[in-house]
Amino acid sequence: MKKFFKEFKEFISRGNVLDLAVGVIIGGAFKDIVNSLVNDLISPVIGLVFKADFKDLVIKVKDAVVDPITLEELEPALEIRYGAFITGVINFLIMAFVVFLIVKGVNTLANLAKKKEEPAPIPEPTTKICPYCCSEISIEATRCPHCTSQLD
Repeated sequence: MKKFFKEFKEFISRGNVLDLAVGVIIGGAFKDIVNSLVNDLISPVIGLVFKADFKDLVIKVKDAVVDPITLEELEPALEIRYGAFITGVINFLIMAFVVFLIVKGVNTLANLAKKKEEPAPIPEPTTKICPYCCSEISIEATRCPHCTSQLD
């Protein structure tokens, strides 16, 4: 059991877990910003086209059953709120687009950093292989020290 808790402690104290937690918290806050953008700015503009609030777009499948004497609702109405669904789709598309832009920006910065790092020049070879005994010898040698063959 101690080993299990030790492994859990090592897992939880890794930097990746903390980065993930920060990302989730910031993502939740960013989701609120996107929801506000869609609900407060985009939906009213789209609502102008439909002549209604975008969230109010519904298809009534069944009206509510109301007791005529007490005016108490016996059965709730059945509605398909496609306006709310479309709002959710717009939220998703905006979030996906922003994440795409962030990833694209990070990749561009990473590529710029790679381009600035010039590859090290390939050093000139300092050795060669003797064609007679296949030993590795100095590139300046005129005679192989292993087999004493004359080299070009």
